[in-house]
Amino acid sequence: MKKRGIFFKVFAYTTIFLFIMVCVTVGLFSQQFMQFYNTNQTQQLYTSYSNLHNQLSGRSEEEIIRISDNFFNYNQSFAFYIRGSGGSVVFSTPNMDTIDDFDMGGHRIRMSLGAEHTLFAINRIAAQADYSSLIQRSMLAIVGMLAVGMIGAFIFARQVTNPIKNLANDTKKMTALEDVSPATKRHDEIGSLAHDVHSMYNKLKDEIIRVREMEETQRYFFSAASHELKTPIAATSVLLEGMIENIGDYKDHPKYLRECLKLMDFQNKTISEILELVNLNDRKIVPKQEELNLQEIVASVLPSYETLADANGQRIVLNISDRLFCLADKNMLKKVLSNVILNAVQNTPKGGEIRIWSEPAADQHRVCVLNTGAYIEGENMSKLFEPFYRVDKARTQRDGRSGLGLTIVRKTLEAMDADFELAKAGEGILFWFDLPAS
Repeated sequence: MKKRGIFFKVFAYTTIFLFIMVCVTVGLFSQQFMQFYNTNQTQQLYTSYSNLHNQLSGRSEEEIIRISDNFFNYNQSFAFYIRGSGGSVVFSTPNMDTIDDFDMGGHRIRMSLGAEHTLFAINRIAAQADYSSLIQRSMLAIVGMLAVGMIGAFIFARQVTNPIKNLANDTKKMTALEDVSPATKRHDEIGSLAHDVHSMYNKLKDEIIRVREMEETQRYFFSAASHELKTPIAATSVLLEGMIENIGDYKDHPKYLRECLKLMDFQNKTISEILELVNLNDRKIVPKQEELNLQEIVASVLPSYETLADANGQRIVLNISDRLFCLADKNMLKKVLSNVILNAVQNTPKGGEIRIWSEPAADQHRVCVLNTGAYIEGENMSKLFEPFYRVDKARTQRDGRSGLGLTIVRKTLEAMDADFELAKAGEGILFWFDLPAS
């Protein structure tokens, strides 16, 4: 059997239910309707013959015949006869072929004219015409009800099934990860279902995109990490082989052993930073907020980099009030400040200035670090937070930079739920991040 769609099923079930309801309604109310119709026709007959009845009541037989004949001459559509006390017919209208017409159908009445005479009246022709007209009107009404009901069933089925069909088509596209149009706004269960399906699809699509980006990031990270780790290992291997073979300058074992130790220290630092990134990415490092004096925290980090800045002829300017308190994890905040300030010192030209200040930002403290004279191409700005990315490709691990500093900063601030941005400023490059005020 050919598979029927949901529209056909809803329309067929609605039509069948409507037909059954109409039939049951006709069956239940037809008898009461006919009784009402017969009563109404009988009342009309009593009304029609009431004038004749009043004229004949209490009259003699001769007067009854004369008045009846005169009444019929002016009302020839009426059919009636009058019986006497013995049962004989005193008067009968010509349009009654036989007295038995009274028992052949139509609406009929019996009206007493006194002790001896009785009026029997029938309006068979008019009654039959009215009855036929009633049947015709009733059939037309029933057919009209069914027609209107079927049109309503069609509209109902279409209104109910079209959103479902559209949703089914959308889900087919969703399985193929194709773009679908937004869900039509409806304030009912179908609208809620469509909204939930589209919302779930959008979330799933976003999650798929996120997973793909994560996979791509992981591939890039593992490739870059392998390269970064391979270089010092290869260099250490060369130094060790030279010392083992006592080739040339490598005979000076103490000197090159110290070089090997430096390479291994750098290797250890890089591995520690990679593990820190993994823990931050897995949310294994949970911030422990406490009230901190912002100036004290920044000041405690600066000594480690002032010597390097002095060597480059740079000046570090701190302008943060000692009255500012924030809520943050102390160790994580120091880690962020250390990496940001080190990055600023390393990227500020000799004789440049590094400015550190704070400004209010919607119930928060915005910490700003500006390294003057620095310049970064716009296309490189968004890549600075990627692991092992270096703007200057000529720089290698020998400058003491692993390329993970800003990556750790980004992951740390994300773990702290802090907003941040690295952007061009009028005098150089500005990095800022927000901390909740205490």
